[in-house]
Amino acid sequence: MATKNPSFSLDDFAKALDQQNYDLHKGQIVKGQVESYTSDGAYIDIKGAKSPGFIPKKEISIVEVEDVSEILPLKEERDFLIIREQNADGQILLSIRQLEMKQIWDQLLDAQNGGQSLQARVTGVNRGGVTVEVHSLRGFIPRSHLLEKDDLDSLVDQSLSVSILELDPERNKIVLSQRLASQSIGFSQLEVGQLVEGKIMGVKPFGVFVDIEGVTGLIHIKEVSQKYVESLPTLFPVGNFIKAMVISLDEGRHRISLSTRILENYPGEVVEKLSEVMESAEARSERAKKLIIL
Repeated sequence: MATKNPSFSLDDFAKALDQQNYDLHKGQIVKGQVESYTSDGAYIDIKGAKSPGFIPKKEISIVEVEDVSEILPLKEERDFLIIREQNADGQILLSIRQLEMKQIWDQLLDAQNGGQSLQARVTGVNRGGVTVEVHSLRGFIPRSHLLEKDDLDSLVDQSLSVSILELDPERNKIVLSQRLASQSIGFSQLEVGQLVEGKIMGVKPFGVFVDIEGVTGLIHIKEVSQKYVESLPTLFPVGNFIKAMVISLDEGRHRISLSTRILENYPGEVVEKLSEVMESAEARSERAKKLIIL
């Protein structure tokens, strides 16, 4: 004779629920929707949780929130990050802000790895440089990596194109460079065989440094003339403008090699008649470009 199964009471059902593995842990991303609002946050219905989770107002967004319902409409499903595991009542603490922070750091790391430029708004000035806001996070540009190094106050509220020098999510550290971003933009506008004009910024025994709209090129002494040059400073005073041909580009090492030698019609013409060479540089460059390409 078969034995009759005992009835399954509500207490038995509750115990069965308690024995289930909800597998909700800190750092996990879960889906949920707003169940109700409070003055300091909202209760979120999370799938698999014994009771609604709670998200404090300060954890709702990376930016300051006035009206919670604008960011978290009732019953709209979205992702949340668990920042505290279940307490004695089975409630978990949630965050959108920290999830957004993680996503922003991932974007910054991708930009760094891909060598991409970013836009940063200058928010303040200190002795070492300027503070900026980049993707809603706080960053810093050292004075040595700014194009404007003297009047830093004039940069406040300006948006600058920057490259990433250093990222440290553990220390919330973001160090940026306007100078490197400018160089990258400059490189993208240059090509081998192009005639450029720039300002002489310095003269060394081995060559002449030329500023070309924020990027620096070098005319090596061997590329100045087909004839020996006795005094580079005399031929190329600092502050003067010079025209030269781009003969090679190395973006990885930020090197631009220039030549005036290739503009000569005969050996020593740059040394003897530099002004004439400069005046007719555009016409000479067409012939010189063919030689470079060959």
